[in-house]
Amino acid sequence: MDAYDDDEQLSGFHVMIGDSLAVPFETTVLGLQVTVTAIDFPLGSGIVAICRHGDHEQAIGILDLPLPDPPPTGAEWIHAFRRWAGLA
Repeated sequence: MDAYDDDEQLSGFHVMIGDSLAVPFETTVLGLQVTVTAIDFPLGSGIVAICRHGDHEQAIGILDLPLPDPPPTGAEWIHAFRRWAGLA
């Protein structure tokens, strides 16, 4: 895929993470067991994981999401995105 600037590259990561990451999966956020149900790319928010705990749902930045051990299939794209963002 051609990605000529940061916005296009970010969009490309969203596609690859969304297509490759095996959801749903369980992880822990702030001490609570949550289920990651989807990946989204809301305008102005970057790539987020949609997390559910009971009746509550929250979008969490994909780079802020703690991954379980072992990580779900496709997590290598989150690691690649982290490296691209300069956080690895």
